[in-house]
This record gives sequence, structure tokens and C-alpha cells, in this order.
Amino acid sequence: MLWNQLDQSVVLGWDFYGPVILFVLLVALAVPVWAAIGSSAIVMLVWSGALPLSLVGEKLFSGIDFFALTAVPLFILTGDVLVRTGLSRKFLDVAEALTQFAKGGFGSATVLVCGMFAAISGSDAAGAAAVGRMTIDRLVESGYPRPYACALVAAGACTGILIPPSIAYIIIGLVLGISASTLFLAALIPGIAILLSILATNIIMNRLKGWEGGGNISMGEYFSRLGAALKSGWYAFLVPGIIFYGIFSGRLTPTEAGATAVVVTIIMGFILGTLRLSDFPAMLVSSAKVNGVILPIIAFSAPLAEALAIIGVPQGFVAAATSVSDEPLILILMMVGILIAAGCVMETTPNIVILAPILKPLADDIGMNEIQFCIMMITALGVGFITPPLGLNLFVVAGITGESILRIAYRAIPFVFFMLVVTLFIAYVPTISTVLLPDIYK
Repeated sequence: MLWNQLDQSVVLGWDFYGPVILFVLLVALAVPVWAAIGSSAIVMLVWSGALPLSLVGEKLFSGIDFFALTAVPLFILTGDVLVRTGLSRKFLDVAEALTQFAKGGFGSATVLVCGMFAAISGSDAAGAAAVGRMTIDRLVESGYPRPYACALVAAGACTGILIPPSIAYIIIGLVLGISASTLFLAALIPGIAILLSILATNIIMNRLKGWEGGGNISMGEYFSRLGAALKSGWYAFLVPGIIFYGIFSGRLTPTEAGATAVVVTIIMGFILGTLRLSDFPAMLVSSAKVNGVILPIIAFSAPLAEALAIIGVPQGFVAAATSVSDEPLILILMMVGILIAAGCVMETTPNIVILAPILKPLADDIGMNEIQFCIMMITALGVGFITPPLGLNLFVVAGITGESILRIAYRAIPFVFFMLVVTLFIAYVPTISTVLLPDIYK
């Protein structure tokens, strides 16, 4: 129905349908997403006449000619260095000490360490792989079924794009012209809320199933273990501390905070003796591969967005959606559904560059705060990462464990439900996203 209304609201011809069909076919054939977007964008530009082909190359370079984008490879590299230096295990030790008294303690520790890793790397897939390798076998030893352990890690890793600093917020800020630092501050409470919903889900499941017992320890023993863990690994928290203090105090831009974090993490690795010069080639290549997927997508987003705007797709989508219903509650629910579905089948970056320019006019039309829209969009995409049966994080965890994707997807359903509840609160209650911001953004 919405598609028919869209077709009536804006005259769509083969200059739109052709590239869309081409994109779907290329993705179905496992062509890299950036190549599928690039090919479709060029075809749309040529057929629509939106931009002379001779200017496409210039547009590609201008699409990534932003100093703020330097933060993306820096945060990715910080995550790689964190794993190679063993500092990520210090986070796990502290998280385990914090939750040792609780029923489902190690499961809760796993979720917490996902959040800690998210506060440094800004990537969900990296978090799923890194934390999964450290915790899944231990979760099984603690009594959890392996598919549930995989689902727990996949859910916790969603915080990689939800808890600032996040690569996703840097990219959506560039696409929509909003300060990344502002989005980081706005995302703090929503990101923590999602993390708490995952913790709550694990505690409830533990009480229902009795997988992992609580630690029967005295207060003295608890603080003794926590103190030992902090004494052994306090220095690991310097990295997220520098990032958070630098960005939220305004002393460092996201790029400067990322660069500082890389340097500090490398220095720690050398001091601890866990990092050698011979580790750098593999570490840099690994980070470059991830960055090499993200930046081409951003580059092709500029000509694609221009072609879509000239064809009139964003304006047509607003007209089509409001013709179905003019009730903001229904339209917001429609946007959340579209974003979760999109998060199921594609990574964050292509979803942002394709959908943000299309959905933002609709959000403006119903009076949604632009900051709230960005937080809602990234959060809904994060829920899509573990929504059965195609969530990206489900595949990442299945890949490192060899567990059946369908068995993991089934165990992920409770996490999806509680995360969806929080997402709807974020979508309908602007204060959750704007309470920490200056009045100018409210």
C-alpha cells in the first residue's frame, strides 16, 4: 500500500526501478555492498540525468573529504589494539568482579564487557567477535546452553553502535549535518538503557531456567575480589576514560579522542609487553579491511543522495506515508519497523546513507526532534542486528562458534522483545534523547 502511494506521489520510472532492481540483484549475488550501492548510484545518475557522469568522480571524493571521518579508522584501530594487548580481558575481569554476587553473574559480566568494548571500538561486529571468543565457552561452562550464550553475546554486541562513541553516530552526523559530539551526548542515556534491558533479560531468563547460580559471598569477600580486579586492571579504563572525558568536556573532538586513545593503548601494550612491533602489520591490515568497507559506502552516498533528491523520492515518501496515516504515533511506528527490517539485512553504514535522507523529511514533517530521530534510527538498526532470522550479529557469532544460526536466532527473541520496548520509548519520548543536551537542541 505504501509503495503504491509512493508511486502515485512521485513519478517513478526506470531511472528509479532499474537501479533498485540492480542493487537487489547484486546484493543477492553476494557482491560487496559498497560495489552494489556504487553501481546502482551510477546507473541512477546516468538514467535520471541528475549529475553529469564526468562529475561523479569528483563527487565521490567530496563525499569522504571530511576531517571528522578520520575518527572512524582511529576507533577501529583502537579496538584492534585493545584485543591484541589483552586489555579487553581486564575489562572482563572487572565486570566479573562487579557481578559476582548476582544470579547469572558471568552472563551479566559478559553484557557489561560488551558495553565497555563498545565505549572504545564503536563497532558491533568487532565487539561480537572479540567478546564472543573470550566468553562463550565460559558461559557454557557456567551452565548456559551454547545457543543462548551466543545470543547473549550477539545482543550485548549491539551496544557497539548504541553506546558512544559510535562510528554510526559519526556517519549519520555527516549525512545529516549534525555534530557527532552532540549525538554522542544524546546517545548516552539511550545506549545505557539498551544495555540495562539486555542485563534485565538475562537475569529474568536465569531465574526462569536456573542456568547459573548466584555467588554466595560475604560483602567483605566481594569488595576484596573487586578491589583485586581493579588493582590488576585499572589502567585499562584509562582508554575509555580519555575518550569520554575528552569528548564530553569539549576538550577533544571525536577525531582527537580517537587518536589519543590509539596512542595510549599502544603505549600500554609496549609497557605491559603484550604488544610488539611485529604485531603492527597484521593489526593495521585488519583495521584497514574494515575501514575499506565503510568509506566507499560513504563516498557513493553523496551522488546517490543527490540522485534520489532530484527524482523526488524523499518528498514522495513523506507524501505517501502521510497519505496512509497522518497520526505521528503510527508514522513513528512505521519508521521503526522499516529500520528494524533494514537492520536485519544490511550493515549500519549503507542503511544510514540510504535511509536517513529519505526518512528525515518524514520526521521533520511530524515535528520529531532531529537529534531524537538520529538516536531512534541507530537504536532501531541495532535491534535489527539480532532480529531473527537475518540479524548481522547472529551470523558473526555463528561464524566464530559454528553454532546453528536458527538455534541462536530462537534464543535471541527475548532480547529482541526487551530492546524493542526501549526503542519505542526512545521513539515516543524525546526527553530520553535530549535531557543531557543544551536547551537549543530541545
